[in-house]
Amino acid sequence: MAIQLTESAAKQIRTQLAKRGSGVGLRLGIKKVGCSGWAYVFDFADEVRPDDATFEAHDAKLVIDAQSLATIDGAVLDFRKEGLKEAFKIENPNVDATCGCGESFSVKEKA
Repeated sequence: MAIQLTESAAKQIRTQLAKRGSGVGLRLGIKKVGCSGWAYVFDFADEVRPDDATFEAHDAKLVIDAQSLATIDGAVLDFRKEGLKEAFKIENPNVDATCGCGESFSVKEKA
Protein backbone atom coordinates (compact mmCIF):
# COMPACT_ATOMS: atom_id res chain seq x y z
CA MET A 1 0.00 0.00 0.00
CA ALA A 2 1.32 3.42 -0.87
CA ILE A 3 0.45 7.08 -1.08
CA GLN A 4 2.48 9.54 -3.15
CA LEU A 5 3.22 13.13 -2.13
CA THR A 6 3.96 15.71 -4.78
CA GLU A 7 6.72 18.22 -4.18
CA SER A 8 4.08 20.94 -3.81
CA ALA A 9 2.23 18.96 -1.09
CA ALA A 10 5.47 18.24 0.75
CA LYS A 11 6.45 21.91 0.66
CA GLN A 12 3.06 22.90 2.13
CA ILE A 13 3.37 20.28 4.88
CA ARG A 14 6.83 21.57 5.80
CA THR A 15 5.60 25.19 5.73
CA GLN A 16 2.59 24.49 7.98
CA LEU A 17 4.65 22.48 10.47
CA ALA A 18 7.22 25.29 10.63
CA LYS A 19 4.46 27.86 11.31
CA ARG A 20 3.00 25.62 14.00
CA GLY A 21 6.39 24.96 15.54
CA SER A 22 5.81 21.25 16.22
CA GLY A 23 4.55 18.00 14.74
CA VAL A 24 5.93 15.06 12.81
CA GLY A 25 3.82 15.47 9.67
CA LEU A 26 0.36 15.76 8.18
CA ARG A 27 -2.32 13.28 9.26
CA LEU A 28 -4.76 12.25 6.52
CA GLY A 29 -7.86 10.19 7.19
CA ILE A 30 -11.44 9.68 6.15
CA LYS A 31 -14.72 10.01 8.02
CA LYS A 32 -18.29 9.04 7.22
CA VAL A 33 -20.22 12.14 6.10
CA GLY A 34 -22.22 13.78 3.35
CA CYS A 35 -24.42 12.48 0.63
CA SER A 36 -21.81 10.21 -0.95
CA GLY A 37 -20.48 8.58 2.20
CA TRP A 38 -16.87 9.66 2.94
CA ALA A 39 -14.81 12.82 3.27
CA TYR A 40 -11.11 13.45 3.76
CA VAL A 41 -9.93 14.92 7.05
CA PHE A 42 -6.60 16.63 7.64
CA ASP A 43 -4.82 17.38 10.90
CA PHE A 44 -1.32 17.75 12.24
CA ALA A 45 0.33 14.51 13.36
CA ASP A 46 2.07 14.98 16.68
CA GLU A 47 2.92 11.29 16.93
CA VAL A 48 2.89 8.10 14.90
CA ARG A 49 0.53 5.60 16.49
CA PRO A 50 1.05 1.82 16.34
CA ASP A 51 -1.65 1.33 13.66
CA ASP A 52 -0.44 4.24 11.48
CA ALA A 53 1.33 3.98 8.16
CA THR A 54 3.80 6.70 7.21
CA PHE A 55 4.86 7.90 3.79
CA GLU A 56 7.78 10.24 3.24
CA ALA A 57 8.80 12.29 0.22
CA HIS A 58 10.63 15.58 -0.34
CA ASP A 59 11.48 15.85 3.40
CA ALA A 60 7.83 15.66 4.51
CA LYS A 61 5.84 12.94 6.26
CA LEU A 62 2.24 11.85 5.72
CA VAL A 63 0.60 9.76 8.47
CA ILE A 64 -2.50 7.64 7.79
CA ASP A 65 -4.38 5.27 10.10
CA ALA A 66 -4.79 1.68 8.91
CA GLN A 67 -8.57 1.92 8.42
CA SER A 68 -8.32 5.00 6.19
CA LEU A 69 -5.40 3.59 4.22
CA ALA A 70 -7.52 0.85 2.67
CA THR A 71 -9.72 3.55 1.07
CA ILE A 72 -6.89 5.92 0.14
CA ASP A 73 -4.36 3.34 -1.10
CA GLY A 74 -2.76 4.34 -4.39
CA ALA A 75 -3.71 8.02 -4.09
CA VAL A 76 -1.58 11.05 -4.88
CA LEU A 77 -1.62 14.01 -2.45
CA ASP A 78 -1.01 17.37 -4.12
CA PHE A 79 -1.30 21.00 -3.02
CA ARG A 80 -2.76 23.37 -5.60
CA LYS A 81 -3.36 27.08 -5.89
CA GLU A 82 -6.33 27.89 -8.11
CA GLY A 83 -7.10 31.60 -8.19
CA LEU A 84 -7.65 32.65 -4.59
CA LYS A 85 -8.11 29.06 -3.38
CA GLU A 86 -5.31 26.97 -1.93
CA ALA A 87 -5.95 23.40 -0.86
CA PHE A 88 -4.67 19.87 -0.68
CA LYS A 89 -6.10 17.78 -3.51
CA ILE A 90 -6.26 14.00 -3.53
CA GLU A 91 -6.34 11.95 -6.70
CA ASN A 92 -7.72 8.68 -5.37
CA PRO A 93 -8.10 5.75 -7.80
CA ASN A 94 -10.58 4.10 -5.40
CA VAL A 95 -13.22 6.84 -5.74
CA ASP A 96 -16.32 5.75 -7.61
CA ALA A 97 -18.36 8.98 -7.39
CA THR A 98 -18.41 12.37 -5.71
CA CYS A 99 -21.34 14.45 -4.54
CA GLY A 100 -22.38 17.61 -6.33
CA CYS A 101 -20.54 19.91 -3.95
CA GLY A 102 -17.36 17.80 -4.20
CA GLU A 103 -16.99 17.42 -0.43
CA SER A 104 -17.79 13.72 -0.12
CA PHE A 105 -17.16 10.60 -2.17
CA SER A 106 -18.02 6.93 -2.48
CA VAL A 107 -15.56 4.15 -3.21
CA LYS A 108 -15.59 1.30 -5.68
CA GLU A 109 -16.73 -2.02 -4.28
CA LYS A 110 -13.96 -4.58 -3.96
CA ALA A 111 -14.37 -7.54 -6.32
